[in-house]
Amino acid sequence: MAVVRPNRLQAWFLACRPKTLPVSLSPVLVGSAIAWHDTHTLLWLPLLAAALGAAFIQIGTNLFNDVGDYLRGTDTPGRLGPRRATAEGWLTPGTVKAGAWLSFALAFLCGIYLVWHGGWPIVIIGLASLLAGWSYTGGPKPIAYGPLGEVFVLIFFGLVAVGGSYYLQTLRMTPAALLAATLVGIHAAAVITVNNYRDHDGDKANGKNTLAVRLGRTATKWFYTVEVLAPYVLLPLLADLGWPAALPLLSLPLAGKLIHRFHNETPGPGFNQILAATAGLQLTFALLLSLSFTI
Repeated sequence: MAVVRPNRLQAWFLACRPKTLPVSLSPVLVGSAIAWHDTHTLLWLPLLAAALGAAFIQIGTNLFNDVGDYLRGTDTPGRLGPRRATAEGWLTPGTVKAGAWLSFALAFLCGIYLVWHGGWPIVIIGLASLLAGWSYTGGPKPIAYGPLGEVFVLIFFGLVAVGGSYYLQTLRMTPAALLAATLVGIHAAAVITVNNYRDHDGDKANGKNTLAVRLGRTATKWFYTVEVLAPYVLLPLLADLGWPAALPLLSLPLAGKLIHRFHNETPGPGFNQILAATAGLQLTFALLLSLSFTI
């Protein structure tokens, strides 16, 4: 059966990996919801600029990953994961790299306003996020090619994203905001674990020593289990919210189904669905967590 080649617009859409965007957008929502809880006000322009900036950084990181993995020989047309624009020949490496830099430039433009609003802490956060997004697959020692991918995601899609969004609303930081950031970041890291577990064999053959490669398949299954369940275990630390703190538990059945599938699914393309569903779990948990702070 012939594989349909996407048109140019479809190729760009797929290269941006829209299914991963909740990983960058949900932390902005959580940080803003906590700020609403603490101040009973919401600054819409900083919220919009933060959401757009986070999305552009995510897209730029995805595009750098697309072309970087192709140039390093990790991605080929026969990969188990979703088809990649550069590896499939839909877009040239130079074009994809240019798109990545454009996305980072748009994030930088959003950052100009955010720096004006939030000051030097936002300069540090913004530049660190851009540098981390590039170095995830770029540079002499890409983060994605070592065992710290999950740590990277926990920091930048949890602590930095939630904490930064909260700071933009309040110009301060609280333990509750950092705790919520940790919960969201752990689930975001689980998305990376699914990706690396799926690609374990190809990554190992190509010298991509992710945490999944270092741990092996059996240990990675249990690591994913801990990542999925840990945010629920830590929820009692938000007990000051009262009964609304329990709202994220409504997503626990979905978490249980994902753990069961991860342990029992044969490694292969089926993990593309588990990856998307794990991103969906993070979004669902984040939405319920945000609701906890706004009731």
